[in-house]
Amino acid sequence: MDKTKTIGLEPKAIKLDMRAAGFQRILGGPPSTVRLKSGMVSLEPGETVGTHNTENKEELIIVLEGEGEMVFEGYDTVKLSKGKNAYCPPYTEHNIINTNDKILRYIYVISILGE
Repeated sequence: MDKTKTIGLEPKAIKLDMRAAGFQRILGGPPSTVRLKSGMVSLEPGETVGTHNTENKEELIIVLEGEGEMVFEGYDTVKLSKGKNAYCPPYTEHNIINTNDKILRYIYVISILGE
């Protein structure tokens, strides 16, 4: 028997609205996924997501367009641009800042550490 079907998960296509402003959920965790969450964020020039902590999650930032910085507490800043992405380990304070004069659009993927 297929284990995926026994936990109620199915493959799916996900459509993104590339013109949307702000935040757009892609995956929301259980019951849609086991431990994975993701979304698309659009930041206007000079805008930030605000400093926050990954807590028990790993985070991957995939830049779709624009430029910015991912600022970490206690680590070097990572420059972001299309084709240059970033990883944030668990329990890390960070913020993303649009440092460009155009929109910064990226997808974040979060994996929650096992319980």
